[in-house]
Amino acid sequence: MRLIHIRVPDDSLDSVSDVLDDRDISYVRTEEESDDEAAWLLQFPLPPEAVDEVLEDLEATGLDADRYTVVGNAETARPDQSDSARRHKDRISHDELRGRAVGMNPGQGIYYAMTVLSAIVATAGLLLDSPAVVVGSMVIAPQVSSALIASVGTTLSDRRLIVEGVRDQLSGLAVAIGSAALFGLFIRHSGFVPGQLRVTTVQQIAQRISPGFLSLAVGLCAGAAGAFGLATALPVSLVGVMIAAALIPAAAAVGVGIAWELPAVALGASILLLVNVASINLTGFLVLWGLGFRPVDWTADRSPAETVRRYAPTAVAVLALLVAFAGAGTVTVQQMQVETSVNDAVTEVLSDESYERLRLQSVQTRFGGVSVYRLDREVTVTVSRPADRAYPDLVPALERAVSRSIADDATVEVTFVDRHPG
Repeated sequence: MRLIHIRVPDDSLDSVSDVLDDRDISYVRTEEESDDEAAWLLQFPLPPEAVDEVLEDLEATGLDADRYTVVGNAETARPDQSDSARRHKDRISHDELRGRAVGMNPGQGIYYAMTVLSAIVATAGLLLDSPAVVVGSMVIAPQVSSALIASVGTTLSDRRLIVEGVRDQLSGLAVAIGSAALFGLFIRHSGFVPGQLRVTTVQQIAQRISPGFLSLAVGLCAGAAGAFGLATALPVSLVGVMIAAALIPAAAAVGVGIAWELPAVALGASILLLVNVASINLTGFLVLWGLGFRPVDWTADRSPAETVRRYAPTAVAVLALLVAFAGAGTVTVQQMQVETSVNDAVTEVLSDESYERLRLQSVQTRFGGVSVYRLDREVTVTVSRPADRAYPDLVPALERAVSRSIADDATVEVTFVDRHPG
């Protein structure tokens, strides 16, 4: 519940009172003394989602709400005016949205310190193959603030918020990648992990070096959830974890690829990170716009030149997001097509009668390297087999089928899990 304090000049009191009476909003008015004019101080409670609409109606009477309007928090209100004040909107006001976004910024020092800590924890979780530790890094990560600040700035065409949000996102993720790479180098050369460790076989890393449909869905949903959480009464802390889930582990995977000198790992994780950043910002903007948030004075009459100058920040930001999303999304779509073809090829091979006792456990398609004008692929197939059976012809058969399905050479590796009779 919000408690509104608004100063109303004496000549506007009747029209303002009529608006509040029409909405059945109970209010208290106190005569206010000042040197310039007679005025009244009106106080009334409103649900958060009704603040914007009621203030717009009051301003339509000619009231200058910018002169003195205070919106505070109230635990309860009697009588409850939620039904009378609420129309059809289920969101907070424009001013509160902007205030929430600005208030989420923890400050530069804390922001980068928490970024470094979250990146180190994420790197440790990836190398330990521990989902619990990776989730812990998401809780620490502060990336929710910069992502939502940029979305709010784009929606409201606020140049300062756009610059602040984009700057903190880019610099924060650069710091996260650098921290993960340095920590990875330390771990690799200090003997805390086996020197021959193949990081591409670690499940938590392998999941983040081949962007596909599920990875794209995470980024899209994270941005949408972040916008809903900021603009409504959803718990933003949980939203922050979701946004961090799309960013911090991917940034840490880039750092691991750099530390282990594996360009394919760094490339795959970088594409995933770029897709997620663009998805979060783009869907955040679209959800806020869909909820009805607009730049200040959106309906004011302006000349074409003034309109271009006023809304140039939003246009530039949205265009940059579309370009980034289209570029990384193209690679992602190609990877999705390859994954589908590989899955069909593996299924076709294993459907042969000679392999009827094999049970498919997983198929993983990832970037194997960068060649001229193309991305090489590596396919890992995990199957369980009877402990007393060997299948020497399976790998060649899979290589032929996979290469034929994607019209290109591919490296296929098969991992057998022996089944013992119980």
